[in-house]
Amino acid sequence: MFSRLKEDIACVFDRDPAARNSFEVITAYPGLHAVVIHRFTHKLWKAGFYWLARAISHFGRWVTGIEIHPGAVIGRRFFIDHGMGVVIGETAVIGEDCTLYHGVTLGGTSWKKGKRHPTLGNNVVVGAGAKVLGPIEVGDGARVGSNAVVVKSVPAGATAIGVPGRLVETSNQGDDTRRKEMASKMGFDAYGATQDAPDPVAHAINCMLDHIHVMDKRMQSMCEAIREVSGEQLDTELPSLDSCEIASTAEELSKLDPKNHSDSSSE
Repeated sequence: MFSRLKEDIACVFDRDPAARNSFEVITAYPGLHAVVIHRFTHKLWKAGFYWLARAISHFGRWVTGIEIHPGAVIGRRFFIDHGMGVVIGETAVIGEDCTLYHGVTLGGTSWKKGKRHPTLGNNVVVGAGAKVLGPIEVGDGARVGSNAVVVKSVPAGATAIGVPGRLVETSNQGDDTRRKEMASKMGFDAYGATQDAPDPVAHAINCMLDHIHVMDKRMQSMCEAIREVSGEQLDTELPSLDSCEIASTAEELSKLDPKNHSDSSSE
């Protein structure tokens, strides 16, 4: 029991930079208190003392703000950060080295008895306010984003975000390289070509760069066909759009602005 407690305290230092010493963790971390209480109530539950287990679990909920059913199976080095509003259902199974943040629900979607809560693999992180619902599986090393509502299984190593939860696609290295080359050719800082992320602006810029790449290839094919027919050299490089040119263009446009003319005439 004490070895498990040492592991639980050590994992707090690993995952919370605000933790300063063991005394502070033992006395002021409700996530640790909830886990310790659950270890005890789970033993009572397995021994058949259901009411006593539920009563102590209810007390733990009142003290910590974290509700863990005594029937839930929780692995080693489980960490609940902040913790307020966390709910873990009866048939939930949590692997080792998992982390949950405040407002997380591992809930069910059915009133039928039997397995109705999720199973989390090892090294899973569930962000604040996320809901993982139903008898689904979240694979080892998976991540669930804050406020996501996940009702389908998440593969190992994947990241689920949004409502309903969807998987974030991993970036294609070939696409990223091509987008960076196209952006460089245009003199554009490749904001959207860094890595895939749930950012609509980055997605729009990536689509634009892909479209320009296709148009560029078609234009090259047309130029080659015209060159073969006419024998003319049509190779023309795109001018670079450096900051000096952009600044000078902006200055010229400001001179043509009617507001500027009216201001100068009033003076």
